[in-house]
Amino acid sequence: MNEPNIVILAGGISSRMKKFSADATAIDPNLLREAREKSKSMLSVGDLSRPFLDYILYNIEKAGFQNVVIVVGERDTSIRDYYEGDGRKEQFPLLRLSYALQHIPAGRAKPLGTADALLQGLRSVPAWSGGTFIVCNSDNLYSVRALRSLLENEHPNALIDYDRSFLRFDQSRIEQFSVILKDNDRFLLDIIEKPSPAEIETAKETNGRIGVSMNIFKLSYDMIVPFLESIPLHPVRQEKELPIAVKNMAQKNPRSTFTIPLSEHVIDLTNQSDIPFVQNYLKKEFPQFLRNRNE
Repeated sequence: MNEPNIVILAGGISSRMKKFSADATAIDPNLLREAREKSKSMLSVGDLSRPFLDYILYNIEKAGFQNVVIVVGERDTSIRDYYEGDGRKEQFPLLRLSYALQHIPAGRAKPLGTADALLQGLRSVPAWSGGTFIVCNSDNLYSVRALRSLLENEHPNALIDYDRSFLRFDQSRIEQFSVILKDNDRFLLDIIEKPSPAEIETAKETNGRIGVSMNIFKLSYDMIVPFLESIPLHPVRQEKELPIAVKNMAQKNPRSTFTIPLSEHVIDLTNQSDIPFVQNYLKKEFPQFLRNRNE
């Protein structure tokens, strides 16, 4: 039986969201101020100006999850303060929320990256050992379909293999997304970050489809932990990155990680320029969905 467990990585410092955008004139000044001051998962978006994280939790609950660990930064109490206060814990009655701190090591200005964040999250729930869980970003709104596909998949390790042609981003941005190499049975062989044109060509399937990773994985607790613990710092970004840990695990354990093909867009809230699209999408697709949930 698949365990209804999920980890949300929300411990980053949102540095890209805080950078000036040339599209700033088209963005609500209040949202621009929030983008500079808040964690991006707490930006007030949508019809009722709810935190972006509310929409993620809404889909997570609807997909059938129960246990949620939110990894937060040691310098940012906004997420826990919000969900623990004013009865907001009851907004998602089927979810049990808990929190794990991602500490910033001495001598560093920012955390050690997503692999470290997940490791801290898993250490907070040792009872999950022996089972599986899903892990996702806090700046992407993954669909109920994607979340449920991972939760219900029979393999202990899996990831969503998004069809690149369905992503509605600028082409230059899409070309930077990690491409996925898999065998004929759809088991993961490699995740190539910032691929070259030649590597993108290599990733093409026989029908021309190119699969990309949007950093949502199902993982075996016991299988991934050693790779999270041993992963080195990225030579350029100086962070421990989760996709590399997953790739290392898959290559050390062939045919251990299944790729689930999916053809849909993923809502992304990484940069200030993403805010108008996210606003429009949420107002259309989530019309007042929290109206009766403790406004």
